[in-house]
Amino acid sequence: QVTLVESGGGLVQAGGSLKLSCTASGSIAMNTMGWYRQAPGKQRELVAQISSGGITRYADSVKGRFLISRDNAKNTVYLGMSSLKPEDTATYICKRWGLSEYWGQGTQVTVSS
Repeated sequence: QVTLVESGGGLVQAGGSLKLSCTASGSIAMNTMGWYRQAPGKQRELVAQISSGGITRYADSVKGRFLISRDNAKNTVYLGMSSLKPEDTATYICKRWGLSEYWGQGTQVTVSS
């Protein structure tokens, strides 16, 4: 069993920045990691993903504004978010892919206009 714990969410004004962290209870070195988000009344969507080899991909809506990175030594994946918009408001949830998939509980990001 692996536990993922997100942190770093909060309230920020439009145009501002936040950096989210997701720390796993076990190694993530061999796993693809990613961030999803879910807003009230909307489907969960994949925001960013990073492979074990460091290959990244992003949702079109966040390209150029968000940056996913990882520190395997710390079992942590990050999501740097800049130029935030009110439509980025959501619960951001970390995921670890593998033989079993694991999800975190999420951290709330609220962007005020």
